[in-house]
Amino acid sequence: TFIKAYRALPSFRGDSAFYTWLYRIGINTAKNFLVSQGRKVPTIEGNFDNEDAENFEEAAKYKEVSTPESELMSKQVAQTVNKTLDSLPEELRTAIVLREIEGLSYEDIALMMGCPIGTVRSRIFRAREAIAEKLRPLLGTSKDKRW
Repeated sequence: TFIKAYRALPSFRGDSAFYTWLYRIGINTAKNFLVSQGRKVPTIEGNFDNEDAENFEEAAKYKEVSTPESELMSKQVAQTVNKTLDSLPEELRTAIVLREIEGLSYEDIALMMGCPIGTVRSRIFRAREAIAEKLRPLLGTSKDKRW
């Protein structure tokens, strides 16, 4: 997801929050993976407007060009994300993996982890912030820019 987002950064218009745009890329990537594996795509709860869908569709139009530099950057981003995930406390890692990789709802994660939904949201936020903090130097983004 981060690699797709990085490659599609030129298409980000700023009409919505960067986090919303990135989130939709993640959701659509997960859906595409499930469809390619022949699994039923779970329905996503939440209010997403056409603007968010348009941002993703526009980003998807950009063909991924494989260059040595982009290959290296992709590997570095993936390694950074994986190292950061591995270094997270277990409760943060579990929450972010269940949400972003498994695609579970906040409610389902709360039930699985035996904690309130607010705690799940907080853990996911903190995990995302930790990942973003490690990616900032690699992607050259400033600390004041919200993901």
